[in-house]
Amino acid sequence: MSAKDLTNEEEAVARAIEMDIIFGRLGPGERLTEETIARDKAASRHHVRSALMILERAGIVTRERNKGAQVRAYSSEEVRQLYDVREMLTRQAALKIALPAGAEDIAGVEALQAEYEAAIDRRDLPEIHATNDAFHVGFFALSRNPYLVEMVKRAMDMTYVIRAADMSNAGRLTAARDEHRAMIQLLRGTDSWALSELCVQHLRPSKQQYLSRLEREEQDRGRAHRPAR
Repeated sequence: MSAKDLTNEEEAVARAIEMDIIFGRLGPGERLTEETIARDKAASRHHVRSALMILERAGIVTRERNKGAQVRAYSSEEVRQLYDVREMLTRQAALKIALPAGAEDIAGVEALQAEYEAAIDRRDLPEIHATNDAFHVGFFALSRNPYLVEMVKRAMDMTYVIRAADMSNAGRLTAARDEHRAMIQLLRGTDSWALSELCVQHLRPSKQQYLSRLEREEQDRGRAHRPAR
């Protein structure tokens, strides 16, 4: 088997685990054992180990010595801190975009949006994730600051687990599609503050959904430990 074949096998396993996270079959903090994954995905443990390393580099999985791998999980405070950073970077990148943007730049972003919308229409979850991220990277590349764009992308990658549930939520996908369209429309105008505010507001539903889930889990734990009357 060639090195390329090995890479393809590893990426296929990584993609399968990613889909389990998106569909909620694997939740934040859930343990990922090589033996179980190898059995469920009909893969070798070598490929599973490499797939987990791919997901770890992407910030989707964490590893601890003597504990193995698990789906990345964040506390409420960590979510708020992470989104403080992501919103700050997003706002700055949006404010750096010179308005009105040029026709060629707008056409490039519209092409990325078309790919995103096509993925939504197909309900192709892996492509929804990939094309959404490509749209954001391409959009903020108009800031003409590659270092800022790289930091925006890094913060985006770190929030993958937080954002995952939105990728299978039809209502949220429709809203995100419309928000992207509005962002493109604002590129034709001159209101940088309106653009930056929309870009930041676009991030918040995923954060709020994750925080609400943590709150429900905390309430459930409280009820479970409440003494019976």
